[in-house]
Amino acid sequence: MRLKGLYFSLMLGFFGLLPNLGNLAAPNLGLAKPDTHGASSVAGRVRIEGQLPQPNRISMAADPSCAKAHPGPAVNEELVTGSGGTLGNVIVFVSEGLGNRTFDVPAEPVVVDQKGCMYLPHVVGVQAQQKLRMVNDDSTTHNIHPVPINNREWNKAQPAGTTFEETFAREEIAIPVKCNVHPWMRSYIAVFKHPFFAVTGTDGHFDLRNLPPGEYTVEAWHEKLGAMKQVITVAAGEAKNMDFVFKARGH
Repeated sequence: MRLKGLYFSLMLGFFGLLPNLGNLAAPNLGLAKPDTHGASSVAGRVRIEGQLPQPNRISMAADPSCAKAHPGPAVNEELVTGSGGTLGNVIVFVSEGLGNRTFDVPAEPVVVDQKGCMYLPHVVGVQAQQKLRMVNDDSTTHNIHPVPINNREWNKAQPAGTTFEETFAREEIAIPVKCNVHPWMRSYIAVFKHPFFAVTGTDGHFDLRNLPPGEYTVEAWHEKLGAMKQVITVAAGEAKNMDFVFKARGH
């Protein structure tokens, strides 16, 4: 009887260890999903050198409600600059180096407003299949007409005070947008298959965060000045700086 009791106790102890043995083995099973992003980043500024032309004034006389929204003369946003020649409305993005990586599509939409019969912001970036929300804050009807090469073209009238959403399926840098009602209204939408892009403000600043370590081609695109590229290598957790300098073109 004592031998039977001892045997029974040993068996209970063995089976009691099994869950713990499973926990000890788990780290070696390779089940954890690795973090492919890291904390690397590339930041800098975009500037323009040379004599800049005066901004072109926009005549909104064709629609008095548009003209009324501007206390002073309205000007186009083809060349928006800040102190020291910093350049706004430049799209800075990774154009090569990400390989076949895939990235989640953000749930939040990118918003483009129409206010004072102008697109705000003038240039936006969006991921493929991310929602683009068009808002009409004016008291007049607009018409939004993107003219893509690599995506589906659409053309929608938008009454005052309304909102609608659209998406683009494929990468394209950048899609011109026009309004068939107000011909001075122009903007650009850049579509990416990854999240590593930024649009500069008047301070010219950009910041591409959470890059996986590697070698990348970083491109800066401007609607009038064209594109520039640089190659940079970032290690895991490294923060690097790079600047782009465009040359003003003769007018």
